[in-house]
Amino acid sequence: MIITLLGYMGAGKSTIGKQLASVLAYKFIDLDLYIENKYDKTIPEIFKDKGEIFFRKIEHDCLKELITKENNVVLSLGGGTPCYANNMMLLNKQINVVTCYLQLTPVSLTDRLFEERNARPLIEHITTKGQLQEFIGIHLFERKEFYQMATIVMPIDGLTVFEATENIVKKLY
Repeated sequence: MIITLLGYMGAGKSTIGKQLASVLAYKFIDLDLYIENKYDKTIPEIFKDKGEIFFRKIEHDCLKELITKENNVVLSLGGGTPCYANNMMLLNKQINVVTCYLQLTPVSLTDRLFEERNARPLIEHITTKGQLQEFIGIHLFERKEFYQMATIVMPIDGLTVFEATENIVKKLY
């Protein structure tokens, strides 16, 4: 089985993904890191040098590559991955793939992301918590139809990494 974790930036896809992989004795793969290693450039460098359309194409190609060659993997997707190139339909068509949306409210995401916004190019220009919450709310509204296509929708507000992982395992088995 391949368990793909999706959700907005700061939702905990990598943190929960590593814990989930450990509990299940699966391998953990972060799609963004996979792309960066394969192309020997950071995601921001790829965006800057080649543009978003090129990035979304290689993101889709790498996703297809991983779900056809890997097994017993927890795969963390980029926040935008489900929203492009019919990626959610591709994932949901696979018999061996389970998609899990790590769902948080805009308030929780704002609390998680505000202090680290300088490390996140998409939100580094935002100066107040109110602006960030509005930005996140708009993005979540735009992405909702894609995120809601997940096999499992897992609300994780207020949960520890361990509790979120435990809830996902319960849903899987």
